[in-house]
Amino acid sequence: MEQYEHGGDIYGNPGVMLDFSVSINPLGMPEAVNKTLVTRVSEFSRYPDPYCRELVSAIVAYENIPKDWILCGNGAADLIYRLCHAARPRLAVVCAPTFSEYRRAMEQVGCMVTHHKLLSENGFMLTEKLSDCITTDVDMLFLCNPNNPTGRLIPNDMIKRILTRARQTGTIVVLDECFLDFTVGESAKRHLAEMPGLVILKAFTKMYAMAGLRLGYMLTSDIALLEKVSAVAQCWSVSVPAQIAGVAALGCGDWQDKTRRLVAEERRYLTESLACLGIEVLPSDCNFLLLRTKQLLYEQLLQKGILIRQCGNFVGLDSSYYRIGIKTRSENAYLMSVIKGII
Repeated sequence: MEQYEHGGDIYGNPGVMLDFSVSINPLGMPEAVNKTLVTRVSEFSRYPDPYCRELVSAIVAYENIPKDWILCGNGAADLIYRLCHAARPRLAVVCAPTFSEYRRAMEQVGCMVTHHKLLSENGFMLTEKLSDCITTDVDMLFLCNPNNPTGRLIPNDMIKRILTRARQTGTIVVLDECFLDFTVGESAKRHLAEMPGLVILKAFTKMYAMAGLRLGYMLTSDIALLEKVSAVAQCWSVSVPAQIAGVAALGCGDWQDKTRRLVAEERRYLTESLACLGIEVLPSDCNFLLLRTKQLLYEQLLQKGILIRQCGNFVGLDSSYYRIGIKTRSENAYLMSVIKGII
């Protein structure tokens, strides 16, 4: 069996009391979503709407784009795999380090994957050199904005240049914006009309702490591609609870603003506290931090019931890198007290 490469493996670590290996909203699921699920539990016995009509209507209002440009799925990961099975890329480019499921999904369909290495001395920031990798031979380019596990945003002008280049080469650009709502960054959805080859991935997993419900959606103006992706799914890929929760979540008006304020404050607190202990903290724009230290933090924190993300299995990183999700002040302060004791 292949080794699990992501955060959140509390099932394989039953003694965990605090899970910093995942990067979901420290405020948890909105109370309005909780209440809606409880009051509508009787509907869970029904088959789901295979077209997610109510949810798509809510996304149309939220994103202000045509309904024909929206496809819902069982989390963003589901859509990544479906997209690769539908488009069948032969050669693709991904950055390193970045989310590993892009590579896995493409390799499943026999695609050759080329890694564009992000340099540590440059803070793992994307540079103009990426454009040199976008050639007529490249069928697909995956980008994560902000990138996981580095937390860095791609500047808007660079995204525009990448899209212009991809349009010239006929390359599909898949832009993963699942963490974007935690940042002050701007969605690339404004480019959808002019760039049919742009696919944007979004999810309810992170901002609304709905990881267990599995819900995401893709946006593209390429109707033919969207229909192909839809065709490779099983009929009821989005459950009734997920659809209900998604509609309720999009109605939580100030939830994102409240979350961003908390995340910004706690990101500063953790960055400064970790730096005071001599741990290298890379700049981040979102709700997690990438750290570098020679201390064996993972093993020692796990003994204390705290799980963090080892990053040695990211292409381009080694075992000295760790990622921690940002939580509430009391949880973050407890983490710092334990790390201080270790160091």
